[in-house]
Amino acid sequence: MGLLDKLFKSQREIEKKDHNEGLPWQLLDSEDQLNNLISNSKKKVKVIFKHSTRCGISRMVLKNFESGYTLDEDQASFYLLDLLNHRELSNTIASKLNVMHQSPQVIVIDNEEIVHTDSHHGIDIKRVEQLIKKGA
Repeated sequence: MGLLDKLFKSQREIEKKDHNEGLPWQLLDSEDQLNNLISNSKKKVKVIFKHSTRCGISRMVLKNFESGYTLDEDQASFYLLDLLNHRELSNTIASKLNVMHQSPQVIVIDNEEIVHTDSHHGIDIKRVEQLIKKGA
């Protein structure tokens, strides 16, 4: 490896790390999966986190979200949408759920309805936890 490779992580390494740490994320990558998670929100609260893997703010908000979560992992299902690879799906979410696209963004769905959405530094894991407790 060259000196620069040793000093700087490649974008691929950052993306891999983003997807493998913290909460038990399921990667959201299809409209069918989106439809299923919406209908299954009758059984368990669903949380979608829209994340841009090239954005430092998005990465920081994601890490804060993960590190601040204190509930049992089985109280909600967590979905991570990689915006760089699935921008069309993000547009589908905006259209289907009638929510403006933002990044980073968290969307909480309970009983097939959006009960909360926020973006950037407004994303508050404690608020999300309160909503999960209500729905659980």
